[in-house]
This record gives sequence, structure tokens and C-alpha cells, in this order.
Amino acid sequence: MLIVGLTGNIGSGKSSIARLFKEMGAKVLDTDKVARDVVAPGTPGLQQIVQHFGAGILNADGSLDRPKMAQIVFNDPEALKFLNSIVHPAIRAELLKAIADYKNNPDAPLMIIEAPLLIETQLYKLMDQVWLVTVNSKTQIQRVIERDAATAEQVSSRLAAQMPQEDKIPYAHRIIDNSGTPESTLQQVRQIWSDAIDRPQAQAK
Repeated sequence: MLIVGLTGNIGSGKSSIARLFKEMGAKVLDTDKVARDVVAPGTPGLQQIVQHFGAGILNADGSLDRPKMAQIVFNDPEALKFLNSIVHPAIRAELLKAIADYKNNPDAPLMIIEAPLLIETQLYKLMDQVWLVTVNSKTQIQRVIERDAATAEQVSSRLAAQMPQEDKIPYAHRIIDNSGTPESTLQQVRQIWSDAIDRPQAQAK
């Protein structure tokens, strides 16, 4: 029974890696989904956001207009700080509950929590291990350009706002280099899975 935080910067392919682990039998929780759930219509989180930013931040159906919210906080550090003060504690509470539920009923060999901001938000401290997905910058930029129909300048701006990949490496128990072929990535994933399942105690920190 191992709790793993899987992280990586934009364009690293961490969601694809998470899917591979899920196919192998891991229980996977995506914190992006949790982040959406904690500000869904009717939640205290969304109510606080509307009180602060106004009803103009909502879609016609009452849900949070995430692109509009992202545009606001990207250009306003104080707005981002406020938003994080609402969202991050709520995410942490949900993760603690999910981890407790898993430990009480371990229905998979290990639990993987996919979290882009695992290290930045200190969530890594809740994990037994951190697995980091890395990618070279050229591949990273090209992937995001193709995925988001963005310009190179837009991607570079988003990358500059993130914690550098190299600064995350010291936190990692395992590193998956996703710069190469799908076969190369799959081979790494299989090896890590095998090690984690066969020697779980040795793998825990």
C-alpha cells in the first residue's frame, strides 16, 4: 500500500503516464478534477469566489468560467493568492479524505495522486513517494503548441510562470523521462510499477 504523488510540468505528459499506471491496476486520483469539484455550483468554494470577483465570473449555467478566471489571476498576483486560499485548502481536505479511504480499504496495489502543483502546494508531504515526469524543453513546447493551439510565445509565458522542472528533481523518488518514444516511456513505467509492487517497503521513504 503506497501513496504516490505523480507530477510534472505542462506538456510533460503526466496524464498519459497516469493512465498507463491506471491500466496496470493503480488507483488514480486527478487533482485537476478535484479542483473543479471543489468550486462546482452549490459549493462554499464557488460562493466565496463569486462574493470576491462578482457574478461575472460565472457561465450561464452557474458554473465557474475557468478561462475567464485564469485570465484574471494570471495578470493579478493578489487575485491568484485569494483564489489559491480558497481552492488549495479544499483540495487538500479532499485528498486527505481520499487517502484515508484508500488506507481503510486498499482496493489497488498503490494509489497515485496526479497533481501538477504537488511540490508547490506542499502536497508532496502527504505522499510516500514523488514520481516526476520530465521532458526536454523542445518536445514540451511543441506538445503544448499542438495540444492547446497556442503560440510559442504563449507557451513560453506559461512555462515561465511554473516552478522549473530541474527544481523539482530533488523531490523525486522516481523520474520518468517522457521525451522519447512511447515504447521507451512504457518500459520505464513498467519497471517502476514492478519495483513498487515487488518491493513496496523499500520504495517508501
